[in-house]
Amino acid sequence: MIKLDILSDPICPWCHIGRAHLFRALEAHAEHPFTLEWHPFQLNPDMPAEGMDRRAYLEGKFGGKEGAVRAYAPVVEAAEAAGLDINFEGIVRTPNTLNAHRLIHWAGLEQRQTPVATALFEAYFEKGQDIGDISTLIGIGAARGMDAGMLERLFATDADASDIAARDAHARERGVTGVPTFVLANQHVLRGAQPPELWGQVIDEIMEQIADAASKQHTASE
Repeated sequence: MIKLDILSDPICPWCHIGRAHLFRALEAHAEHPFTLEWHPFQLNPDMPAEGMDRRAYLEGKFGGKEGAVRAYAPVVEAAEAAGLDINFEGIVRTPNTLNAHRLIHWAGLEQRQTPVATALFEAYFEKGQDIGDISTLIGIGAARGMDAGMLERLFATDADASDIAARDAHARERGVTGVPTFVLANQHVLRGAQPPELWGQVIDEIMEQIADAASKQHTASE
């Protein structure tokens, strides 16, 4: 298997779109060689712990209502093309995502990372849930098979918070400036919400390389 590292933030719309594109390609290639691992990258590392009103956040970031509408027009178009039903009007707050990344990290320890990461995107973009809220995060984890009591105890502490922040900082030090960012086999980097067709080509090329290597090994052993 080939490791595919995914740097993302569950409040990043392009990450949600990029995830949908990747998964479409993976579904079309049942024998794909990837094992996925999700990594933290906060779009707003300085966001107050309680988050903030989403409209105020967007208008402040993009210079007013008209600027926010212009900035999000390509997002809306790309989401529709990807078949995603994003309810932007239902998103009331922009949260601090540190705790969401903690949940993704803990899910990885239980081999539940991809289902939990997917559930966070869906909760935020489709259901309008506040994924900065601890009870919401516990519910998401529990619905994907994690122990609610354990999560409640972990969230009551600062467990792994400094590690998440350090990993985020390390990604920036390595040159990551935006997400989604995909790293194949710790060597090749793909940035942005790449279309399913490109992922299909990547998978086909890797499978051909694996088949060629196996054939050469078989020939050499004869």
